[in-house]
Amino acid sequence: MMKKLLTLVLTTVLSVNTAFAEQVQETSGLVVAGGKPITLLGKQVYKGNPAPDFSVVDEGFKRVSLADFKGKTVLISAVPSLDTGVCSIQTKRFNEEVANLPENVVVLTISADLPFAQKRFCSTEGVDALKVLSDSVWHDFGEKYGLVIKDMGLLSRSIFVINGQGNIVYKELVPDISKEPNYDQALAAAKESAELDKAI
Repeated sequence: MMKKLLTLVLTTVLSVNTAFAEQVQETSGLVVAGGKPITLLGKQVYKGNPAPDFSVVDEGFKRVSLADFKGKTVLISAVPSLDTGVCSIQTKRFNEEVANLPENVVVLTISADLPFAQKRFCSTEGVDALKVLSDSVWHDFGEKYGLVIKDMGLLSRSIFVINGQGNIVYKELVPDISKEPNYDQALAAAKESAELDKAI
């Protein structure tokens, strides 16, 4: 009887693990780090797709979701870690650009850094015009947007612009993690989306 029970438990555990492994998609050949290809975990999304809702946390571990910004254009700047040079430059650049964007544009920076580290960074660097959010708790954003770097748990550098109807109107998955994104194109897409949202 005990042997049968043990066999049943092991079979169930293996089935669950196999099902989980099958659920997590892997994508290779899109991004390099240090000149070497990396594998991204999660489902890739594309321009024209409905933007998947996601849950992240703010500096106080309060849940924040994409749905909280319904009706607004959302520019998402995803970075591997705020404590690195390029990520710091990228975040400070978008923080400066918020003043030049229409009022119905929300700018989010999302990384897998812990909220404590993000709060320290924002305080030290004077980042206060955009929202800095953490994907460290559930990795929900990274998995739903295909950005989790396998065996590292960090997010791949990328930019998304989501319009007020909840559709992705711009995506840049930066092909080399060590490089900055195309700021001009991302900001132009956010401005265009905001104007179209106003006209609807």
